[in-house]
Amino acid sequence: MEAATAGSGRFGWLGDISRYQWMVFLVVWLGWALDSTDFGLFALVLSPALTELLGGAQSTAAIGKVGGYLAMAGLLGWAFGGFLFGMIADYIGRVRALALAILVFSVFTACQGLAQTPIQLGIFRFLAGLGTGAEIVVGIALVAEAFAGLQRAKIAGIMMTGGAFGPLIGGQIYALVGPYGWRYVFFCGIAPALLLFLLRRGMEEPAHFAAVRARRTELKAKGTAGEQDKEFMRFVPVQLFSRQNRFSTCVGLLFCVGTLLSIWTSQIWLPTIQRLMLEKEGVTGAAAIPIIGHGMMLWGFGGILGYALFGFLADRFGRRPTIAFYNIGTVASGVFLYVGLGTYEHYPLMLFVFGFFVFGVFSGTRSICPNFSRPTSERPRYRSATAAVASSPVSDRWSPACWWCRSAASTMPPRP
Repeated sequence: MEAATAGSGRFGWLGDISRYQWMVFLVVWLGWALDSTDFGLFALVLSPALTELLGGAQSTAAIGKVGGYLAMAGLLGWAFGGFLFGMIADYIGRVRALALAILVFSVFTACQGLAQTPIQLGIFRFLAGLGTGAEIVVGIALVAEAFAGLQRAKIAGIMMTGGAFGPLIGGQIYALVGPYGWRYVFFCGIAPALLLFLLRRGMEEPAHFAAVRARRTELKAKGTAGEQDKEFMRFVPVQLFSRQNRFSTCVGLLFCVGTLLSIWTSQIWLPTIQRLMLEKEGVTGAAAIPIIGHGMMLWGFGGILGYALFGFLADRFGRRPTIAFYNIGTVASGVFLYVGLGTYEHYPLMLFVFGFFVFGVFSGTRSICPNFSRPTSERPRYRSATAAVASSPVSDRWSPACWWCRSAASTMPPRP
């Protein structure tokens, strides 16, 4: 399908979006929202799940250690899934690769509810991560190509709000299903498979990919002649490190490492940090569940606003100033959230502010990759960054470490 051209008027471009483009947007938005929901649910049930799987009440240190390895397994799944499906999507098509990714993610998310040991839970998290990482990489490419030329920065920013809806969805699922046990929370992960019905109903490949595939077929039939044709037929990941693209690839990789360090450590550990803060104030057990869910919902609401505004701010002020604004806001609000707050009273408000910046900066990663083959160009910088973040459980404990250091300092007697 050809992307529609922008209409007149401030919001006129919305009327130029075709039915096909709306379908692509809906499927990818829902997929990203449910990806984020998975990590949110994992964070919410981490403590009760490990308490059972480790054989009874455990210390915070023990849960943190095993939880770090489990988080590492999930993020490594994201990395490998992005690498693998990024290449697959460049050859078999975006729609087919997206359908396969959603199926893998749904099945193995639900399987986590069947785990009998931490090792089994880690294996299922890795396998589910394969599909999770693939879904967002392929989905971003699908949106970028379907909306080529039509307010792409704004569309990408709004599409990324799905990630911020994840904590909202996860918070509601946890509030409704959590009292029945952590296993039932994971069983809800089979729901994304329903997206396959939408994918099978008339979803076609974007015109850009269809043209690339047609050219590949033509060149294979008659043989490559010029240098340009040879470059076009080279293995796609190799093209990313050509003289023309290597700078953008490396800059994007470094940017993603910093972004992922902030967002995934927070996504994984914020529920546990809230639970510990509430315990200090005498709120424990079932009484803490709705409060934690509410806090994660506020974090998600802030993220929705941050995601949605990114494209508008970038078009108005430019990509670099907007990315700088979000990064500075992430550092400032994150330090204050983890180190500056000693009680839970103002924590929900700061969760909203932190969510705005830490989610919103994620939109910036979608605007700095080469256009020639988007799943693959998204894949190495984003998935290599994910692997870097996941490569050590220590990185997964950065944010709680800040909180625990501040907590320990607050218990020390004042200096004379």
